[in-house]
Amino acid sequence: MTDYTATAAETAAPVPATKLEPDAIGVAQDTVIGMASSAPAVSVGFTIALLVTATAYGSGPVVLLTVVPMLIIANAYRRLNLWNANCGASFEWVGRAINPYLGFLVGWLMIAAYIIATVSGPQVLGPYFLAIFGSNSTSAWSNIAIGTVVIVVMLVIAIVGIRITARSQVGMAFIEYAILVGLAIAGLVFVLSRHAGSVHFTSAWFSPTGIGGKGDLVAGFLISVFIFTGWDGTLYVNEEVKHRRVNPGRAAMIAVALLAIIDVLSIVGLQGVLSPAKLANAEANGVPLFAIAQAIGGGFWAKAMALSLTLSVIATTGTGIVLTARIIYGMASYRVLPEFLSNVSRRFATPVAASLIVGILLVVLNAVYFLATSVQGAFTDVIAVAGLLFTVFYIMTALATVTYYRRRLGNFKDLITVGILPVAAAGFLGWIFVRSVALAPWTQRWSLIGVLAAGILLMLFARFGLRSQFFKIRLESEPRQS
Repeated sequence: MTDYTATAAETAAPVPATKLEPDAIGVAQDTVIGMASSAPAVSVGFTIALLVTATAYGSGPVVLLTVVPMLIIANAYRRLNLWNANCGASFEWVGRAINPYLGFLVGWLMIAAYIIATVSGPQVLGPYFLAIFGSNSTSAWSNIAIGTVVIVVMLVIAIVGIRITARSQVGMAFIEYAILVGLAIAGLVFVLSRHAGSVHFTSAWFSPTGIGGKGDLVAGFLISVFIFTGWDGTLYVNEEVKHRRVNPGRAAMIAVALLAIIDVLSIVGLQGVLSPAKLANAEANGVPLFAIAQAIGGGFWAKAMALSLTLSVIATTGTGIVLTARIIYGMASYRVLPEFLSNVSRRFATPVAASLIVGILLVVLNAVYFLATSVQGAFTDVIAVAGLLFTVFYIMTALATVTYYRRRLGNFKDLITVGILPVAAAGFLGWIFVRSVALAPWTQRWSLIGVLAAGILLMLFARFGLRSQFFKIRLESEPRQS
């Protein structure tokens, strides 16, 4: 790799005629966007039964240990954003610090991961929404209608502007987190009161290997890593955040820390309410949090939990549209994607074309899932690998940090913060990736291969069809400190 710093003219993205709205939101709103992208209520709902089984009720320490590498990766994002605050984020950082072809593939994985993670939400939204009104309908058309309405509404909000997007996210987050945390506290009181059928609290809950040392630490890590994916959303709206180089990185670290508090409190507070057999049965029926809330406070609180889950899905659908559209906008600014996707509305100061593409794709995929039952298995396999895609671009971002700031490694503090720690965190996530792939069925492995193959084809199109100059970009590193 050439060891020099390129000039701004050689590396800067083309300046669009109309820009995103600068200084539109603050660090608090940006933090909520990152947390909403991670969807705490849904994440807890999907993983609580699996974590209890894997960790033998030692889920709290396992999740807390997982926070450490996530905070290190978040700090890597923060450091790189100080260098360059662009919606393309890791696409641009990896491309300009390591290799532009690798940067494109990272950008593609970011788009794929967010599309897949977002489309998985409306697929479970129908049952959550209907449960609020006491219905358990499984009609495909009702699920399609509910999912489509939510996607369209959140698309309109995303197009109208980042300010209304942030306000709506804050409102939904307040209700979602209040219900989830409130029921978690009630659940902990329920367990400590030794209600019949609950799992009695012991000091073993504070051990990573759980009750009787029967917990599987590796299995716990494999599950808990994917609870945190999505916090990086704070960086993809960086061009619209006040103090764009500083605040998005701060928001990422705050988001990870707050997610850790909410997730640990929720999982520990709720995991002992039901007996292992009842929790496993609720998981098999796809409603563990409903059953837990029902046991704590009856039907009213079960409906309240359904509301929390519904808001969690709606919020992550909204952020999915906003964040994916901005990643696409950032990449299209370099013409590695069709140039019209970098257009920004003069009226709304949002990437309308990119947002519409994402919204339409989500509506279509949601309908196909419910109508073409023969492909539901394939959908499930693709959704299952979304977390793996996140780990890949987290790893590459950590390595880009080391590469860009390599001239600082002679200083002991920087050797630790931008050298050893990012490499260690990347190594941990790399180990999680390898173990996850090794345990995954071949249908999921082929899904992963398919996503990568599609990215390579798009890269070739960008290089030889669109003839993007991004692939000829000179590599950068931080200049030597005087």
